Amino acid sequence: MSYLVLARKYRPRKFTEMVGQEHVVQALTNALTQQRLHHAYLFTGTRGVGKTTVSRILAKSLNCTGSDGNGGITAEPCGVCAACTEIDAGRFVDYTELDAASNRGVDEVQQLLEQAVYKPVQGRFKVFMIDEVHMLTGHAFNAMLKTLEEPPEYLKFVLATTDPQKVPVTVLSRCLQFNLRPMVPETVLEHLTNVLAAEHVPAEPQALRLLSRAARGSMRDALSLTDQAIAFGSGQLQEAGVRQMLGAVDRTVVFRLIDALANGHGKTVVELADQLRSTGLSAATTLEDMATVLQRMAVYQAVPDMAVDPADPDAQETARLAALMPADETQLLYSLCIHGRGELGLAPDEYAGLTMVLLRMLPFKAGATPGSAEKKTLKSAEAPPVPASPDLRSTPTSADQPVRPAVSAPAPEASQDAASAQADNAPSQQRPGALPQPAHDAPSAADAAAAASPQPPAPAVAQPIAKPEDSGRAALPATNASAPSAANLPPADLAEDMGDQAFAPLDAQDADSADMDDGAPWPDDWADSAAADIAAASAPAAAPAPTRSPLQPLPVVNPRPHAHVDEADSVPNQPLAQVQPAVAAAESVAVRVREGSEDQAPQRAMPPPEPPPVTGDALGDFWHTLVQDLVAREAVTALVRELALQSQLVERQPDQWTLRVENETLGQSGARDRLQNALRDAGHAVRLEVLIGRVGDSPSRRNAIAAAQRLKAAEALVLADPFVQEMMRDFGAKIVPGSIKPL
Repeated sequence: MSYLVLARKYRPRKFTEMVGQEHVVQALTNALTQQRLHHAYLFTGTRGVGKTTVSRILAKSLNCTGSDGNGGITAEPCGVCAACTEIDAGRFVDYTELDAASNRGVDEVQQLLEQAVYKPVQGRFKVFMIDEVHMLTGHAFNAMLKTLEEPPEYLKFVLATTDPQKVPVTVLSRCLQFNLRPMVPETVLEHLTNVLAAEHVPAEPQALRLLSRAARGSMRDALSLTDQAIAFGSGQLQEAGVRQMLGAVDRTVVFRLIDALANGHGKTVVELADQLRSTGLSAATTLEDMATVLQRMAVYQAVPDMAVDPADPDAQETARLAALMPADETQLLYSLCIHGRGELGLAPDEYAGLTMVLLRMLPFKAGATPGSAEKKTLKSAEAPPVPASPDLRSTPTSADQPVRPAVSAPAPEASQDAASAQADNAPSQQRPGALPQPAHDAPSAADAAAAASPQPPAPAVAQPIAKPEDSGRAALPATNASAPSAANLPPADLAEDMGDQAFAPLDAQDADSADMDDGAPWPDDWADSAAADIAAASAPAAAPAPTRSPLQPLPVVNPRPHAHVDEADSVPNQPLAQVQPAVAAAESVAVRVREGSEDQAPQRAMPPPEPPPVTGDALGDFWHTLVQDLVAREAVTALVRELALQSQLVERQPDQWTLRVENETLGQSGARDRLQNALRDAGHAVRLEVLIGRVGDSPSRRNAIAAAQRLKAAEALVLADPFVQEMMRDFGAKIVPGSIKPL
């Protein structure tokens, strides 16, 4: 006798022998016991879960006669009567199986249905079993609908499919549907253990676990793989042989990969990936096994007190890795493994793709290696220390270290403690977007005595103030007390001594400031604050120098009259804001406020103009309400709607209404007649007269006023939001006019 494969030899012959489908077995058993039999059944599920087996057991239960020949419909077929044995052998005349994958046309279905008119020959019922029913054509489904809905009392339909979504709903509504679920690996493992014990085949538990996982929920696949493993292992099942046959990755390698990723060992990860390449193991299988382990790790992390199976060696290692790797990294690595399988086809080769998927985890670790990517964060600007230099030209300036120019010499009464206290408090008073102000050194005793002696005031130096968009330019660094102050130098010496370092041409300064933030917020009163600083500098020498806020920087542009200025930055002659010279040692500086030209100003969306006010009256209120109702009901459209919206009701007689419009096009007779018809349909049978003239009140103007009020309310709501206020206060954010739309 030829060898019978395990999948056919151990096919269940009773409902009690079914494995993993208790919900279907219970429903069918109760229906058979209570004789509540439906005329059509639909079994769905993946391959190898028992759809055909359930159909055959159901056919035996309907036609079983018992061992004595007097049995009836039962949930436990005897298995020895003629009907049971012939159904198991596949030769029962009243049980017909049709493979719809190869017999999918309307002719085959009609040929099957022609047998439905004849009563059973041997059994109680005719049973038509159509496998892979979703493969039938649309005409074939239509041909069987009537018979499927109202079959003879002796006919039962059993349909089976792996894709119920392709079955028409007209067929689904005529059947009782049972979904056979995929079997869990534990159920498959238990059944394989029983089968191999009956076959007297020795097997290692870990080898059976590999087979049960490789079956992917299909018992038939598990039994087929077991047959193959028995042949591969020469009559016995060992873990090494089964793993080699399946091409599965050793779980030890998977655990080592996860352990290396948990500890941030990139070298170990690369070495293990090269080892997988050399052995020819599948990269997709590696990622799949890693995802399986990571899923169990996530369960252990979510349920710390979950019991670990002592019989499963993988469970112990999985629990150890779950305690080693943080939960967020476990979730991240699981997501990388799942999505990395789809990226393997895009990589140069699958092992390069596997390496990149694994290395992608390392930059996300908290303790990343020096070679890994670092997360960049914004740091608050700190005022760097300015070294004292006797020569202004020896102190370079840069865009990275902007400072404010010293416009006046410090007063002699300002002590060193006060100066140092001001320098210490300056960084804490800064806010984001403000330029840092360096601490100035306290004047020496000799300089204080020299400053105390009266000196004639020097002529004012024209010093234009930079426009707001030039706010990022580097300013002149402050000097210590030993260097000659800018206030004590003549204008010519001041320009010569400073050189081209701080007073560069505007185009050069624009190039230097390219790396700085062009959108740094500047207050609208920047010129006034600069003048206030200069006025404070010209205070009497007896009073201590006021402490200016570090939030008001004073950018400086080229003060030299003969310096080259780009044509785009040329400034027209404007009056200078002269400051009277003071009697103190500090010297006044003349300033000129520079305003940007219109072509240089950034284009911003302008807010909509305010609609003209409307003086409402009774006629206007009536006409506005009526037109809004017509528009809402879409009784008027296109030109007629515009005529109604832009017109003013000036006179209302019982049989005639007079409208006034400004646009002569709207006063055409066609639009007037259509509006008149719409008013008649709304219950106002009047004749319209349209005049051309000035309109003071119309529905469109009222709608515009209402829209403007809603816009103001929306803007007020946005401006009152705490987050918006914080952004405007701390970062100088501005709301673009016209960008807010009311709902």
